[in-house]
Amino acid sequence: MPHLLHIDSSIRGEHSISRRLTARAAAAWRAAHPDGTVTYRDLGKQPLPHLDEAGGLARMTPPDQHTPAQRASWQLSEELVAEVAQASTVLLGLPLYNYGAPSSVKAWVDHLIAPGLAFDPETRAGLLGDREFIVVASRGGGYGAGTPREGWDHAEPWLPHGISQTGLEPRFITAELTLAPGVPAMAELVPLHEESLAAAERSIDELWVPASAGV
Repeated sequence: MPHLLHIDSSIRGEHSISRRLTARAAAAWRAAHPDGTVTYRDLGKQPLPHLDEAGGLARMTPPDQHTPAQRASWQLSEELVAEVAQASTVLLGLPLYNYGAPSSVKAWVDHLIAPGLAFDPETRAGLLGDREFIVVASRGGGYGAGTPREGWDHAEPWLPHGISQTGLEPRFITAELTLAPGVPAMAELVPLHEESLAAAERSIDELWVPASAGV
């Protein structure tokens, strides 16, 4: 049975563009998979604990030798990896904060990088690669080629590398200049924001359209 893992990470609540777009994507997925099921995780409202000394050492210590703190961290990683493993599609909302990914997303990735769960410790082969991974990214400014802050987006380039050991390969859909409508100094960029947002919405709407629909 098709299963969607839907993850949001924005801290902007109802004002979040990434939440708006992941909700649109989740609705499109459900329409295309009426028999499918959904698991939802909100990293913005319920962030995961970052790996501390116990969590880090839990990945280097045989489970039967774990301390209680190591065991708790490892069990959380088992839960998070299981959520991904049970999904046929993973949908992640990825806003850009201070030119990088939200720390909650970094914590999620760190928990996934667990030997024996997400990758084979001997061959290093990823164990989660046979599923779709859609990342809906939002950026308050513009960071494309030729812009004053070209290369300042460190979230989208990082994620494929950060998650690579698992075998997951993200496909990005990105909306830029999301702050333009509310920042007077960016008023002249509103048309570009609207164009970027519309393009992202079109890409989402086309994700799970049956091939026969275009015939």
